[in-house]
Amino acid sequence: MGSIRSRNGSGKLFLDFRYQGIRCREQTLLDDTAPNRRKLQQLADRVEAEITLGTLDYAQYFPNSKMVERFKSRDNTIQAHFSDTPLFKDFTKTWLCEMEPQWRNSYKKSTKLTIDRYLLPEFGSKPADIISKADILEFRAKLVTQPGIRKNSTLSHSRVNHILMPLRMILNEAADRYDFQTPYRNIKPLKVPRTDVEPFDLSEVQLILNSVRPDFKNYYTVRFFTGLRTAEIDGLQWQHVDLKRKQILIRQALVEGELVYTKNDGSFRTVDMSSLVYDALVEQQKATGGKDFVFRNSVDAPLRHNDVTKKVWHPLLRHLGLKPRRPYQTRHTAATLWLAAGESPEWIARQMGHTSTEMLFKVYSRYVPNLTRQDGSAFERLLNQQFKEKECEQN
Repeated sequence: MGSIRSRNGSGKLFLDFRYQGIRCREQTLLDDTAPNRRKLQQLADRVEAEITLGTLDYAQYFPNSKMVERFKSRDNTIQAHFSDTPLFKDFTKTWLCEMEPQWRNSYKKSTKLTIDRYLLPEFGSKPADIISKADILEFRAKLVTQPGIRKNSTLSHSRVNHILMPLRMILNEAADRYDFQTPYRNIKPLKVPRTDVEPFDLSEVQLILNSVRPDFKNYYTVRFFTGLRTAEIDGLQWQHVDLKRKQILIRQALVEGELVYTKNDGSFRTVDMSSLVYDALVEQQKATGGKDFVFRNSVDAPLRHNDVTKKVWHPLLRHLGLKPRRPYQTRHTAATLWLAAGESPEWIARQMGHTSTEMLFKVYSRYVPNLTRQDGSAFERLLNQQFKEKECEQN
C-alpha cells in the first residue's frame, strides 16, 4: 500500500509505493495541504488498483519519470519469457497442491500464511525465471525492517529465514522443471544467535513441584523427569502408558488441538520411567484413568499449552522468584540431570528422541561430567537421595 509523504526541505508532496518489487517515489509540485493530500490520495488509489489488476501503464501516470525506461525494459523481459514459464503465483499454487499431502495441518497453515502475506505480494506477478538473486536479497533486506511481535521490535533473523524457506523451495523446484538456473544459489541463511539452555537445578525443581497447583504436580513431575516435548506430553494417552513395564510410548503429539504422528522417526520412541514418574502416573490414573488423555484441563478437555503457560507456569515462576523461562526448559532440565547423574549419552539420546549423541554434546556439552555407561539407575539414585533427604529434613 502506497503512502503520501512530504519532502524534507521543499515541503512538496510525493507518492511512495512499490511496483514490480521496486520502491518508487514520484515527486509532485503540490504543497503539503489537506486538499492536495486528498487529491494525491485519489491518484494513489488508482495506481494501487491498477498495480493489483496488473494493468498499470507507468508512463501514462508519470511520463517524465526516470523509472519509465526501467520498467519498460523489465516489461519487455517479462513478455519475452511469459509463454515459457508460469508466473510465480501460478507455480506456487501447483507446488502447494503437490506438497500438502506430506505436511501436517499446522505446517500447511503456517506455510500458506507466509506465502500469502510475504511472498505473493512481492513476487506473485513475475514469471518465476526472471526473479533474480538481487530481487531476493532486496526482499530479505526489506523483511529485516518489518515490525516484529514485540513492541518496537523487528522480524528476527530466525523468522526471516523461515519466510525465505518456502521461497527457496519454490524457486528451486521451478528451476528444475523449467530448465533455468535458480536465483537462490549461494544465498546463505541469516546468522541466528545461538540460544543457551537454561535448565533448572534439582533444588529449583523440588521447589516448583512442592509449590505448583496440586492438579498440575503430576504433569510437571513427568515433564521434568522424562524430557517430553510440550506437544508430546499434552498428547499423551493412557493407551501409550505401560505402568507394568514402567515405560511411556511416544507415538503422537497434540499440535493446535489435533493429534498427529511424531515429527520424525527419532521422536517415535520409548521413554523409561523413574520411580517419581511412575508414582506420578499412578496418582494421575486416579483422576483421568477412565479418559483418553493422561492430562486434562478443568473442563475435561486436552490441555492447551498456551493456557497452561500463561495461567500456571509463568505465574508460578514469578511467585517463587525464579528467572522467567519457557516451559521447554523442563526438557533441558531432564537432559542435564541425566548427564549430572552420569548416565550413558546413548541412553539419554534415546530418551530425548535424538537419532545420535551429536546434538546431546552440542547443546549440553558444559553439563557433561565424567561419563559412565548405565541405563537410568544412576539417575534413579540421584533422585532418591535428593528427595529422601528433603523428606527427612521436613520430618
